[in-house]
Amino acid sequence: MDAIVLAGGYATRLWPITRRRPKMLLPIGETTVIDGVLQSLEDDERVETTYLSTNEAFADDFRAHVEEMGYEKVRLSVEDTSGEAEKFGVVGALAQLVEREGIDDDLFVIGGDNLIGFDPSEFLDFFEARDAPALAAYDVGSREKAKSYGLVELDGEQVVDFQEKPDHPNSTLVSIACYAFPADSIRFEEYLSDDNNPDEPGWFIQWLQAQEPVYAFTFDDVWFDIGTPESYFETVEWKLDGGSLVHPDATVENCDIGDTVHVMAGAEVVDTSLDRAIIFPDATVRDCALDETILGENVTLEGLDMARSLVIEK
Repeated sequence: MDAIVLAGGYATRLWPITRRRPKMLLPIGETTVIDGVLQSLEDDERVETTYLSTNEAFADDFRAHVEEMGYEKVRLSVEDTSGEAEKFGVVGALAQLVEREGIDDDLFVIGGDNLIGFDPSEFLDFFEARDAPALAAYDVGSREKAKSYGLVELDGEQVVDFQEKPDHPNSTLVSIACYAFPADSIRFEEYLSDDNNPDEPGWFIQWLQAQEPVYAFTFDDVWFDIGTPESYFETVEWKLDGGSLVHPDATVENCDIGDTVHVMAGAEVVDTSLDRAIIFPDATVRDCALDETILGENVTLEGLDMARSLVIEK
């Protein structure tokens, strides 16, 4: 089979920290958001090629990252967009990628901005055993949260109803951006030819489950949908288990380091209190108190108390 890792978004809800950096490459402890998925697919013998689907604006960032990490299966597939207004929608982009790359094998599709607690290979085992389209589903535990996702209703393991972002969800089981399709079920062009919604994959799943059986792999491991500063902090907090991580090439002197603190290479932090703080490379902080704050690269702060802030260089 082939795999597609979706990394074409512009992460506007995380601006300004992601204005010039794809959120899939945001550091999560000693790794990045996307590397867990890419490494799992690299290690899975069933996957022949992993297409990293991105846009023109971030293509060079991903190209450099893939080269640095030494991934052998990963191949960039770049859509012809450089801004949010030019996006094709996820289903539209998938249809174009399948045609552009000539994909005709079974296909695994996963969002590059989701951190999941299970190994994608477990999901592929489930898919192979059913030999039918499959999705991963997670109980978000809140009907209010469920409004933001595709709602899944099951009979056993089979999806019997799917509603994309319902106003009045009748359960809390939602589909995450993790799908697998047999070659004959890669029907994006057929779906789009009927003027169906090209945006969220959930609309395609809603259409597909009315055409053929679709099965759900339910899991209760962790799942983080990284789209806001709050969810980014939650993900880092889980990864660090509430602790701190200071890169050996960072300078930290006379500081009070609290919970969930990540200081990256080249940063200099002196006479400062940090709690729930993420300090990017080459930032400089002196005589400050920072709480739930992200400092971008090359930022300099001195003599400030800050909370719930994003600070980047102009």
